[in-house]
Amino acid sequence: MTVVQTVTGPLRAEDLGVTQMHEHLVSDFRLYLPEDRDPDPARDEPLELGNRYELAAHLLNEDVLRVDDVEVAADELGWFARAGGRTVVDATSIGIGRDPHALAELSTRTGVNVVMGSGWYVAASMSEDTHERSEESLAEEIESDLTLGVGDTGIRAGLIGEVGLSWPHHPVELRSLRAACRAQSRTGVALQIHPGRHPDSPRAAMEVVEDAGGDPTRTIICHVERTLTSVAAMIELARTGCMLEFDLFGQESSYYFVPGFTGMPNDAGRVRLIRALLDAGLGDRVLVSQDICTKVHLRRYGGEGLHHVLHRVVPLMHRMGMTSSEVHQLLIANPARALTGSISSAPRRDPSEPISGRPA
Repeated sequence: MTVVQTVTGPLRAEDLGVTQMHEHLVSDFRLYLPEDRDPDPARDEPLELGNRYELAAHLLNEDVLRVDDVEVAADELGWFARAGGRTVVDATSIGIGRDPHALAELSTRTGVNVVMGSGWYVAASMSEDTHERSEESLAEEIESDLTLGVGDTGIRAGLIGEVGLSWPHHPVELRSLRAACRAQSRTGVALQIHPGRHPDSPRAAMEVVEDAGGDPTRTIICHVERTLTSVAAMIELARTGCMLEFDLFGQESSYYFVPGFTGMPNDAGRVRLIRALLDAGLGDRVLVSQDICTKVHLRRYGGEGLHHVLHRVVPLMHRMGMTSSEVHQLLIANPARALTGSISSAPRRDPSEPISGRPA
């Protein structure tokens, strides 16, 4: 029997069900706020209806970047569950608000399975102590998170990630990634990589994985649609053996805060890219999620909500010609294989049975 570790205990692969592979139920991304507070007074404004679009467009706001309300997260998970969702991977790394107790409480309250990540995000989020630690020391902490639990909580992580890279790759980020590969080789769990915002970053990251003894087939490159712009580049990346994660569904802004950024596909564009990968025979390498990590994407604050993929994207996929079997592969079979390492671990659901995506 193949199992995956959740925050409330081990779970059989066939019980994972519809799974979103990259979310942040409780997180804090204020590391992206510039140190100079003067240029933008909107940084300190509370999020409300009148400024929602403006704050969503650039995200550089204290209130927007902190998602720490368990009641709001429980509400989001409730909508996800009513739409047919069963499992959420919380990819919140060390240093950006990971909270094992909150995740366990949310899973117990809502009945949604939660898989917690381990490892470190980008260099800017790491403590001074982390910057000084050895590769082996970092690897041992990740391994402890996976096998014993985080600190003295007894709550265990179920994958490594999201391991963060900026661009150019910072030396401590490369040490962190190599440590993650060490831990992966010892534990056999999946590894999620947040690549730098440059098209060369994903391939360079996979070279590190290969060199450090990681498992390319259990490695997930996140945010593919904001990093690579062509199907050809995505196919080339997939040839390394990794899985490609389209995890920004619902995020359609052209006004991102990163210098030089000129937009990303809308949801229909994402579906077209996935369709091309399916047609290229790479359907088993694709994962889907939303990467909700700011308040503006929560239903409570006028956003699309955690149920967006099921409620809106799945019907869109069907309208754009995807079959029930293909949707089943993206939302059930591929996540089960990513999390457990077994291609035969998909649940015993009839792939011809449609995923409706409509809340009860």
